Amino acid sequence: MNFGELWSTVVEKLEAWAQGAARMLPNIGLALITAIVLYALSKLVRKAVEKALSKTRMHRSARDLLVSIVHFASLVAVLMITLSILDLNKVVTSLLAGAGVVGLALGFAFQDLAANFISGVGLSVRHPFNVGDIIETNDVIGVVEQLDLRTTRLRTFDGKRVIVPNSKIYQEVLINHTDNDLKRMDLGCGVGYGDDLQKVRKVALEALNALDSRDERREAELFFTEFGDSSINFTARVWFDYNSQGDLLRCQSEAVMALKAAFDANDITIPFPIRTLDFGPNGGVKLDEVWPGAEPGARAEA
Repeated sequence: MNFGELWSTVVEKLEAWAQGAARMLPNIGLALITAIVLYALSKLVRKAVEKALSKTRMHRSARDLLVSIVHFASLVAVLMITLSILDLNKVVTSLLAGAGVVGLALGFAFQDLAANFISGVGLSVRHPFNVGDIIETNDVIGVVEQLDLRTTRLRTFDGKRVIVPNSKIYQEVLINHTDNDLKRMDLGCGVGYGDDLQKVRKVALEALNALDSRDERREAELFFTEFGDSSINFTARVWFDYNSQGDLLRCQSEAVMALKAAFDANDITIPFPIRTLDFGPNGGVKLDEVWPGAEPGARAEA
């Protein structure tokens, strides 16, 4: 091919491109105007979504994520409509197919991360707890320090920081101890078999109802539960205002001290385990009959 033929080919191609551009010029203008209008509308939609979400109790990170998703989706729609106006349908199809393949690959590669993000959005929408609440989940109990879209950070009562993936919280049982300002403390104790149980109940309830930490809306309760090896056991229940784990420990401590003082003042025994040695059919013999020189009347017990 000589230079003249090569030049003629180049000119023909340029003329064909120029004619094609001339035919597409109206479409290019229409596509440009459409893109500008749709882009302006996408910004209005973003502002409207931001305003609507700001009135909800949704977490700030979740609101920002949803706004970004809406804005990105609107931009993709603008691009697709613009390409369609330019009769670039094959390009649109290729972009959609490529986006599907990329999305599928990313979904498999980051499925755990995606699950945590989706769970974070779900927790933000449902709002089962706030920062500062005491929650219990995945065998961990602590104060919520921070909630983001991937994890929730807790501070346990012994000072440890625990980071829990949001997907674990979303799928497992969640207990919010701060939802109710009342909490019940159960305290087990026992009294001797020789004590009057009606007197035990009366003395114990008077002592428990006088606790400073008890909530005045609920009276203390006491239930005898079993015949133990060396005591008749009971469970005392006291309702108290619960704001932190220290409130529970304080109520327990006050209840133990109050019951001990009340029982001592009323000659009620809190027995410790003992063992009786039975040497005869009458349920034991006198100790001085077994060991000469022992105190008269003593029985053989250990």
